[in-house]
Amino acid sequence: MNQPFFSIIIPTYNRPERLASCLGAIALLDYPRDRFEVIVVDDGSKTPLDSIVESLKNEIKIKLLRQENAGPAAARNAGAAEAQGEFLAFTDDDCQPTADWLTKLATGFATAPEAMIGGKTINALANNPFSTASQKLIDYLYEYYNPAKGKDAFFASNNIALPAANFKALGGFDVSFPLAAAEDRDFCDRWNQVYPMLYVREAQVNHYHNLSLASFWKQHFGYGRGAFCFHQLRSQRAAKQVEVEPLSFYFNLLSYPFSQALEQPKLLISSLFFLSQVANLVGFFWEKFNLSTAKIT
Repeated sequence: MNQPFFSIIIPTYNRPERLASCLGAIALLDYPRDRFEVIVVDDGSKTPLDSIVESLKNEIKIKLLRQENAGPAAARNAGAAEAQGEFLAFTDDDCQPTADWLTKLATGFATAPEAMIGGKTINALANNPFSTASQKLIDYLYEYYNPAKGKDAFFASNNIALPAANFKALGGFDVSFPLAAAEDRDFCDRWNQVYPMLYVREAQVNHYHNLSLASFWKQHFGYGRGAFCFHQLRSQRAAKQVEVEPLSFYFNLLSYPFSQALEQPKLLISSLFFLSQVANLVGFFWEKFNLSTAKIT
């Protein structure tokens, strides 16, 4: 039996409809069926996912794993442990890769076989201002961190691919992160110390992350909590405090929407950027306070 070139790993939790759409898009990938496998990791969902996976077994090679709810970092690691592919490709259950996704990733690996490749994620809910703001924030971070550092330094985990051997050598994602927040930032930081990173914007996924004001706040509050955990771990590895971004970072952040082509009012998106930073800050200090309280007790 030939080793698959790619193992696509999808963590999922309580979103069966989104997972079905994601797998439907993967079934339409323009890539040889014997060259990839799909591993779905059910992170303790309330609704059984067997029927969704079974419906695609005649179209693609697919496997369903189950675990008690432990977060996406643990779910990705569990999928990677079962993977047979030379390269691991990660996406999320609310994403739908374009038909040439694996082809574009394979082209990237032909020139950089040791690299982590990050693709471009596109907000598929352009009429939702919260979804728009959330993705545009990621776009800004890609533009800021990657060229500004002289090399690619951060990719979100919903559209990355990397050599399985290198993933294993680094020990995978750190499962100590409490939420789906900053575990990819931490992994990229560790990866970037050892292996190259390469942005391939042609490798695209459409992101169907439907947000409201409440869930937007919750998302960025969680990012703040994750940021505190990342700062703690990063400081320990570097034996020094993580540098705070300069004021220009925040000024450019708030002005970024005005340079973009948007279907939403640019002032609204900029205001949501500001709200996201408030939520981040609150989450950061909430996590710090709770850790301090736990140590005292």
